[in-house]
Amino acid sequence: MNEIEKPLILISNDDGINAKGIKSLVDFVKDLGEIVVVAPSFPQSGMGHAITIHEHIRLDRSLSYGDLEAYECSGTPVDCVKLAKHFILKDRKPDLVLSGINHGSNSSVSVIYSGTMSAAIEGAMEGIPSVGFSLCNYDHDADFEACRPFVRKVVEASLKDNFPSHTALNVNFPNLNLENIKGIKVCRQARARWQEEFENRKDPRGRDYFWLSGNFTNLDAGDDTDEAALANGFVSIVPCHFDLTAYASLAKVNEMFRQ
Repeated sequence: MNEIEKPLILISNDDGINAKGIKSLVDFVKDLGEIVVVAPSFPQSGMGHAITIHEHIRLDRSLSYGDLEAYECSGTPVDCVKLAKHFILKDRKPDLVLSGINHGSNSSVSVIYSGTMSAAIEGAMEGIPSVGFSLCNYDHDADFEACRPFVRKVVEASLKDNFPSHTALNVNFPNLNLENIKGIKVCRQARARWQEEFENRKDPRGRDYFWLSGNFTNLDAGDDTDEAALANGFVSIVPCHFDLTAYASLAKVNEMFRQ
């Protein structure tokens, strides 16, 4: 990055280009670099790392961000990052990819399902420092103001040269007023699961359909996890990577298939 140029910051999300969370994120960091927004046209929560391969993708300029360069994309959050890289920015590599601020937690196992974090992880796969932000409040009109100083601190730190290679930071904010947030904790991901329930219903024509619900269950009593940090009033930061190899199990699996 040329020192006389502003860093290029690509911003996306999964709640849609007009969500309050992404507008807050843009407002919090717009003075820290050259901002380009590429976000889904409509909510894409729970899409994980999905990409669009069976239909076309549309990309249109958005006027929702004033003078900032912004686009709405008919595809997934990952599609947004890919199109930004290959089409919108072309030969310009972002210095940072930001995603969020998500309406709702993406701590623990939720990172697997999260479109917010998948946009950040896609950036990490391209070797770009990347951060996903989430607030533990699902309200579409949630108040994100308490996130401001922590977002700026994380972004300023992430623009330095010591960001870990091919890593995305999963940042979650407790749903607290600023004066009640105790600080930041770097954590590991808690071992937890969703206990799913599928409610079987009938449509007006008598055909079955299903509605997914369930409860989040934390199975991890450790005090060094993201769930523990959030429960105790801290902003949690978990470094994530896309290598899903279970290194601790390699020897055992080798033993299973040894002739």
